[in-house]
Amino acid sequence: MVGEDGEERACFYLIQNSYIIIDRNWRTRYGEIDIIALKEDVLVFAEVKALPSGNAETLAHELDLRKQKKIIKTANFFLLKHRKYNNSKIRFDVIVIDMPNKPPVYHIQDAFSEFL
Repeated sequence: MVGEDGEERACFYLIQNSYIIIDRNWRTRYGEIDIIALKEDVLVFAEVKALPSGNAETLAHELDLRKQKKIIKTANFFLLKHRKYNNSKIRFDVIVIDMPNKPPVYHIQDAFSEFL
């Protein structure tokens, strides 16, 4: 339930900051994207991490290169299926929930890129 609560809080945060939620928990055989949102002409693929006892090292471990590649592959599959977003700029964000010494909802824009 921690993950679901974190995703709810992340969605609320994004909506409050003028994002439109396109989809949640979008799955393929490649992986899952927690939240897909749109703000102006930017399509955001967001990974949500609830880390109430974590730190930057924990976050780096949770979102290692292998996980990033899975998210990117899944995002590319989403774009193949939803061609109306082909002219959008693409961004990969991470939204961290309840990490000590950070805001309750800590939004890292451009956390990683397709060009690893």
